Amino acid sequence: MVVLGIETTCDETAAAVIERPPAGRGVILSNIVLSQTVEHAAFGGVVPEIAARAHVEALDHIVARAMSEARKRFDDLDGVAAAAGPGLIGGVIVGLTTAKAIALVNRKPLIAVNHLEAHALTARLTDGIAFPYCLFLASGGHTQVVAVRGVGDYVRLGTTVDDAIGEAFDKTAKLLGLGYPGGPQVEKEAAHGDAARFALPRPMTGRNDANFSLSGLKTALRLEAEKIAPLTDQDVADLCASFQQAVVDVVLDRLRAGLKLFQARFGAPTALVAAGGVAANQALRKALHHAALEAGTIVIAPPLDLCTDNGAMIAWAGAERLALGLTDTLDVAPRARWPLDEIAAANAPAKTAAFK
Repeated sequence: MVVLGIETTCDETAAAVIERPPAGRGVILSNIVLSQTVEHAAFGGVVPEIAARAHVEALDHIVARAMSEARKRFDDLDGVAAAAGPGLIGGVIVGLTTAKAIALVNRKPLIAVNHLEAHALTARLTDGIAFPYCLFLASGGHTQVVAVRGVGDYVRLGTTVDDAIGEAFDKTAKLLGLGYPGGPQVEKEAAHGDAARFALPRPMTGRNDANFSLSGLKTALRLEAEKIAPLTDQDVADLCASFQQAVVDVVLDRLRAGLKLFQARFGAPTALVAAGGVAANQALRKALHHAALEAGTIVIAPPLDLCTDNGAMIAWAGAERLALGLTDTLDVAPRARWPLDEIAAANAPAKTAAFK
């Protein structure tokens, strides 16, 4: 099964072609990603209007490159997949409309993919992992602990009640005058800082649920920075180290709670899977391994280029759904918000109702 995938939900314009075998991991034939980091750097974050225009200008070329690199024609495809949400609605419209046009002209099935589901299923592309497994999704827009029981079968065990982890890192970087994207900059500064210098809070720790809260931590960091302003280079490094350690402690505690909830409901997970750009943070990865070891399971973290937004994950999710006969009509709508829970409810309302 050969599927083209298109991703335009935020600030990466991406397209990829993958092959899905009858069993086991997939094969990536091409995976082209054009980042818009330069366009948004001056603003310290993604500007939706700029992102949408950049997708319009680049997407046709990116799709052509992906098809050429894969050495495939549109006739060779078994389906065309596009991220239909959640995300910045302007960008989502660009990608989904392009996929609809390709599917219509070439008479191919269309698969409207949930961007979060694509992250959730990436470990099956890279490692062929069996269900059920526990997903820790951490990105600029999302922080969730999810039980992945099958394609289209998800139970959200925990989420953030305010900022996502990636968002908190970006806002911290902006507060301290660091570059964009903020996550890698904070991690770099933290490497030569004193994590014990500032006593920052660890929100939500010790609770039985698996939810997160980062806004209070971010506010505490700002207050500490204001106390010692103007900041020296070492002050910035120490603030970054203290912030990152607080996040690591929170993640470890919340994952412990999430894995306990998983085991109580569904038994032992086959793995703890990391997804999203924040999963590239090495300190957080150590916390994941610690939590997995305590729970008697393993960590699977796809390569960095498949943790951040990309077309291969969209193509793979499309292939997984296509293999089950789950396709969409050309009138499927783009969605700015699209929780994974809604997919599960739509696919198996009786099965998921007990966990709501």
